[in-house]
Amino acid sequence: MTQELTSYHKLVKSLSKQEILDQFIDVIPLERTTGEKSSSNSVPAGNVKVSGADAASSLFAGHDEEQIRLMAENCIVLDYDDVPIGSGTKKLCHIMKNINQGLLHRAFSVFLFDSQDRLLLQQRADEKITFPSLWTNTCCSHPLCVPSELGFSSSSADGSNIHSLNTAVRGVKSAAQRKLDHELGISSSDVPIEDFNFLTRIHYMAPSNGVWGEHEIDYILIIRSDGKVHANPNEVKDYKYVTKEELKEMFERDDLSFTPWFKLICESYLFNWWNHLDNIDTYTSTTIDRML
Repeated sequence: MTQELTSYHKLVKSLSKQEILDQFIDVIPLERTTGEKSSSNSVPAGNVKVSGADAASSLFAGHDEEQIRLMAENCIVLDYDDVPIGSGTKKLCHIMKNINQGLLHRAFSVFLFDSQDRLLLQQRADEKITFPSLWTNTCCSHPLCVPSELGFSSSSADGSNIHSLNTAVRGVKSAAQRKLDHELGISSSDVPIEDFNFLTRIHYMAPSNGVWGEHEIDYILIIRSDGKVHANPNEVKDYKYVTKEELKEMFERDDLSFTPWFKLICESYLFNWWNHLDNIDTYTSTTIDRML
């Protein structure tokens, strides 16, 4: 029997591209985006501008300056079918008021296993504006609204279809490689693009602390690597490698807290996938699993 959609699910599904652009006037249509990249360790902080109003905003009161800077990054705003329609700042996309009105963006979650089949976890830094101090998977972030992380060349001369899943996966893998370096200091040579395995997409919404939240189509990536970790303390408070049994024990502890997407992915998929890492490609799905 078909499950009745929630009222929120119906709202998000009903929004057309034009309705999203009309309702969220700060979203820049895709054809007008600048293609400026940020949050790479090789990019100066000045390349991402934060207005004086944003820096003084009550939303950011008491927050870390670097994390405020990163809220000016441009995420990929989507329609219900995961088609990019424009760019919106990380701030815009994570304000719960906007999320409640249906604003949706693209994200990814990386699960990195070492040669002993242990999963690398991180505890998000206290400085993080959304979901601070929580334990989560190896790396979870957002592809930027730039050609390489949308998955096509800046000139589109390669003939890529920007609406195709293959194009999106290519962009997400590029973003994952960038963020593994930024957050955990894992060299790109230790996590080559071709080693990432795309498994599936989940569409979920989760509040953080009342003001902030997440509403994402999240691309799940698995990779094996023994790359050396050099954690960025502004992003990562702690990290550890765990077996499946150790992670299940962590979930039972009252003194530990986890990001909502991490527990969702583990309970829905990961504990099963963990036993099949050698043939993980057989679990690839092209559908979007809606968890609204």
